[in-house]
Amino acid sequence: MTIEVLKSKIHRVRVTDAELHYIGSITIDEALMDACGLVAGEKVSVVNIHNGERLDTYAIPGVRGKGEIVLNGPAARKVQKGDLVIILSYARMTVDEAKQHQPSIIFPDEHTNLL
Repeated sequence: MTIEVLKSKIHRVRVTDAELHYIGSITIDEALMDACGLVAGEKVSVVNIHNGERLDTYAIPGVRGKGEIVLNGPAARKVQKGDLVIILSYARMTVDEAKQHQPSIIFPDEHTNLL
């Protein structure tokens, strides 16, 4: 049996833009993705602290060191520029693996989205 556990977490970053007319996904500063172990195309959950919305999408790398967090496509309807969000990813593993697992959690600056 496998269970799904927290793999990565970007805690409280500010949405820098929302692009409704885009294919979809969330653009995340590549430095943040590297810091918490997210890979391009990985499924993520986005939790909006301001309105309680929760959505699933996939991560695409943004410009390194720019601090961008952009919700693209239909997800743009669930956030506004300036909202604080938490970005989560999960991994499947056995119960024994999960007991040893330590998720990668980062706490960027809430105003710049930089580490």
